[in-house]
Amino acid sequence: MAKRDYYEVLGVSKTATDKEIKSAFRRLAKEYHPDLNKAPDAAEKFKEVQEAYEVLSDENKRKMYDQYGHAAFDQNGNAGYGGFNGGFNGGFSSSSFGFDDIDLSDILSGVFGQGFGFGGGSRKSSNRAQKGKDLLFNMKLSFMEAVYGCKKDFTLDVYETCDSCNGKGGHGEKKCSRCHGSGTVTEEQRTMFGSFVSKTTCPECSGRGKSFDTVCSDCKGTGKVKKRKTITVTVPAGIDEGQQIRIKEKGEAGINGGPNGDVYVEFHIEDHQIFKRDGNDVYMELPINIVEATLGCKKDVPLMKESIVLNIPEGTQNGDKHRIKGKGVPYINSSKVGDMYIVIKVVIPTKLDKKQRELFNELSKTNLDDNNDFITKFRKFFRR
Repeated sequence: MAKRDYYEVLGVSKTATDKEIKSAFRRLAKEYHPDLNKAPDAAEKFKEVQEAYEVLSDENKRKMYDQYGHAAFDQNGNAGYGGFNGGFNGGFSSSSFGFDDIDLSDILSGVFGQGFGFGGGSRKSSNRAQKGKDLLFNMKLSFMEAVYGCKKDFTLDVYETCDSCNGKGGHGEKKCSRCHGSGTVTEEQRTMFGSFVSKTTCPECSGRGKSFDTVCSDCKGTGKVKKRKTITVTVPAGIDEGQQIRIKEKGEAGINGGPNGDVYVEFHIEDHQIFKRDGNDVYMELPINIVEATLGCKKDVPLMKESIVLNIPEGTQNGDKHRIKGKGVPYINSSKVGDMYIVIKVVIPTKLDKKQRELFNELSKTNLDDNNDFITKFRKFFRR
């Protein structure tokens, strides 16, 4: 089958610059790489893209291709050009493939992981100072504790620096014989792209770069021991469901002299029997009977910290709201306070005694079309 034009393969014009050719190759190499693209023809397309780039990225080879086409690299052709590495039929050739000026880490990281690099590239040594592990504690609060704030103690099992060995993990410290103090070891892997170097944590010293004559018996060489710690957290007024507070450097011990991790306390608020929270506003239901709703009344209403007398006007409907400003939940670190909403719930009686039934039956015979007339009649009727 005839080979496709190399410019067509890369999707560039014959006047394309080196930069345009390189950009097209990088895009197509990612698109068709067999480890990233599972299509049946992906490997063949990837090989085709690789072949096209090897020619067009080399100034001399590109000139030969522009003059003679594919025949320039066909060992059986008559263009007088001996080809390179026997053509492409033998697979990918790391010695001829021009990767020197292309950063393919974005392709390789997806295929081989972040530890791979070209020609001695390396990761940072794992014996550097590192922050300790952060910890999460889920804390329950009552409704009122969340509204008005409080101080709470809690306990955590935390890995702290071992006192016996000062966090070193052993006694008689010396440089690791395997990694020579670097904390990493080098591994080489041959791939279709050539040889790649991987820097991994030294298994002998666990990345510390040091070994010991004797391993610490208290921490078993880890440099850390588990301890139960009591921590106090100050909960600000107005904390809400799912919010977190960070307590700095109360987490696990750092590594190689690094700072301790942090503790994050996440709050979960218990429901209240009466009050319902919506942000910084609070809602409560106030049940009244049909007579109170119709004629109006005054009700003693317990709020979260005090009681008020609420004036309920005549003709109050089920679901009517009364707003009490500044009686809700404080905003965190602010003088602003949300509001309290009292929602009227008109309770319809489910059982009537004989007298009540007679009164309602008599009331039903009156004309109640006019609201004012209804209230007047209702007031007279129930005040007999």
